[in-house]
Amino acid sequence: MENSHSASYAAAGVDIEAGYKGVQLMKEHVARTMIPGVVSGIGGFGGLFAPNLSGMKEPVLVSGTDGVGTKIRLAQLLDKHDTIGIDCVAMCVNDIICCGARPLFFLDYIAIGKNKPEKVASIVSGVAEGCVQSGCALIGGETAEHPGLMAPEDYDLAGFAVGIVDKEKMIRPEQVKAGDVVISLQSNGLHSNGFSLVRKVFNIEHAKLDEWSEELGGELGNVLLAPTAIYVKAVLEVLQVADVHGISHITGGGFYENIPRCLPKGMTAKIDKSALWIDPIFRMIQRLGNIPEHDMFNTFNMGTGMVLVVDKNDAGKARDILLKAGHAPRVIGEIVTGDAGVELL
Repeated sequence: MENSHSASYAAAGVDIEAGYKGVQLMKEHVARTMIPGVVSGIGGFGGLFAPNLSGMKEPVLVSGTDGVGTKIRLAQLLDKHDTIGIDCVAMCVNDIICCGARPLFFLDYIAIGKNKPEKVASIVSGVAEGCVQSGCALIGGETAEHPGLMAPEDYDLAGFAVGIVDKEKMIRPEQVKAGDVVISLQSNGLHSNGFSLVRKVFNIEHAKLDEWSEELGGELGNVLLAPTAIYVKAVLEVLQVADVHGISHITGGGFYENIPRCLPKGMTAKIDKSALWIDPIFRMIQRLGNIPEHDMFNTFNMGTGMVLVVDKNDAGKARDILLKAGHAPRVIGEIVTGDAGVELL
């Protein structure tokens, strides 16, 4: 790359050499994610991965893609960019685990107004950390400088994950039956959803993000920016010993949109609200924004980042594994016949 320089392109706002420096800075972070199956390092035209298919009768690839949304504005305001990548990975891998798939690899895409290599490397460090937490490899990505389209300090982050599951072990809605129990896995706060409403409630451009809040037990900015919890490794362990019939990642749309996605027609999840642990940040948002409870549960995760629908005879085993993994599981309801999808009582 030492002969690659375009003064004309640089004059138009794109610094090719900054891109090369960014790649060099991020290599140490990417190296942390290398797992068996990785065939190539970053820098090629495509990321290569050779999955181990031994023991699988009918392997199925499962993919998921997502971004971080307007939570990125918090990272920009706080000038803290090393955790937002965890959110990006989490939004993808937490989705594909709902099928029972083990994540294999991840690729990211960063669009940025002005390519500052250290800033890009910081973003990628978070992506790498998310990959480490979920056991997958970061095998490629793209950083695109967008002068004139984005302000110099602005950026957006998206990515996608690919996982694998044996077809006979896939989690399908038709497996859910009346009498199954619903187990919640505690969230790490807001995760990556509802931030357009959050920014409005707190008037975020003018909020005192570094001010300590006794109610929240931390600085507002840090509480809002807390990265999305990644549940992959713990759920994969549960799948080895418990009869899991459904998994739902509680993202945008909250309880009302996401829990029914793992249920067949004619089945409803009856949720006991008194069994939920609701993070103080949600109480604060509801109070300051004068937001109806239904809207809160239809926008945010309300302290539950994921739910597992498990055969009642295996609930104890599932909870034991989740406890050891540090995910604070709670039995929050059961599956009953009915067409409501979800009922909060």
